[in-house]
Amino acid sequence: MGQPRAVVIGAGIGGLTAAAGLHRGGWSVTVLERAASLEPVGAGIALAPNAHRALDVIGAGDEVRAMSFWQGEGGLRLPSGRWLSRATSAAAVERYGGPVVVAHRAAVAGLLAARLPEGALRTAAPAALADPGVPGTPGAPGRPARVTTPAGDLEAELVVAADGIHSAVRRALFPGHPEPRYAGFTAWRVVVPPLEEPFQPHETWGRGTLWGTVPLHDGRVYAYATAAVPPGEKAPDNEKAELLRRFGDWHHPVPAVLAAAEPGVVLRHDVYAAAAPLPAHHRGRVALLGDAAHPMTPNLGQGGCQAIEDAVVLSLLASPDGDVAAALAAYTDQRLARTTDVVRRSGQIGRLTTWSSRPAFALRTALFAAVGLFGPRLALRGLDGIADWRPPHGTYAAGAQEAESTRVAQN
Repeated sequence: MGQPRAVVIGAGIGGLTAAAGLHRGGWSVTVLERAASLEPVGAGIALAPNAHRALDVIGAGDEVRAMSFWQGEGGLRLPSGRWLSRATSAAAVERYGGPVVVAHRAAVAGLLAARLPEGALRTAAPAALADPGVPGTPGAPGRPARVTTPAGDLEAELVVAADGIHSAVRRALFPGHPEPRYAGFTAWRVVVPPLEEPFQPHETWGRGTLWGTVPLHDGRVYAYATAAVPPGEKAPDNEKAELLRRFGDWHHPVPAVLAAAEPGVVLRHDVYAAAAPLPAHHRGRVALLGDAAHPMTPNLGQGGCQAIEDAVVLSLLASPDGDVAAALAAYTDQRLARTTDVVRRSGQIGRLTTWSSRPAFALRTALFAAVGLFGPRLALRGLDGIADWRPPHGTYAAGAQEAESTRVAQN
């Protein structure tokens, strides 16, 4: 028998991490990506210390840490500019063992793709699950999974479905399970050139609206915004004009970001989250990960982080010469409860952002101001039990443990 085969459907951050981890573990990996390239435009990604430690397992953690730019204060504000609470990068390092890094998705995708062998990644390659396969048992080989592509079918001992929020693989594995539901708000994202005037990273909450601005390590600026609107709405002219109408009179640097944004590079997507947890994150020889398994709102910055966790845990459990059925059962056991909790917690914060009445806005402002009185450590508590995660005991590479011990000592 040749080298065991793994097919990854989707080359987002989770899919690429899974492919890199499986390749490192001895699998023959093929990644199938529908898009023509790995160049997401206008999108940043927040990677908290839990994601850094997961990426340490595949040797990419320090490359992500090197993208950290936030060195001072930031926090939560009102549209007028008033600060409600502040946090510091030092407090984040102290509490969670590292900073929250905001990077451009293309940069993260590039460093992950560089860990794959030549020819493993196929772009412009839509794929569909034809047969989830049956894992073997002692004395019985089972049958491989089968994936259909325009270039022909592929068989594999393991399929990883990382095909996003509206995953076709999830629907095929769990027909009748509730589809992700609209979270009550839409989101905009944009990356602009460096700004002339300095600013502190912030997230600003208005009445049913939110804006965040964060510097990237290369000097560019990533901004995101949300608004509580009916699903499916689009701007009558362009999305930059819509942002100007909603946020143009907010505090610095919001007007400067909007002035620097080209209309054609502003992305807009309605936000969806899981309506109910899946019964499992696997079926047959197929594992679901990231948004395909547990779509969540972006309010904790954990969508990409949880996909990375999924990918690393799966690659650690799924030995190419091991029991696939046992590995996938263990994967569900380790990931289902955790990701369900993160989806719930993120959704709770997402619902707070949709409060738009004057009394609700005043109450929320008073609550946040009270939290801010207790300093940056309390302001960071929303990530407790999330950002402090480490890969499963006994699987965290010795080199990664040594590197982490060195960083803690230096800090």
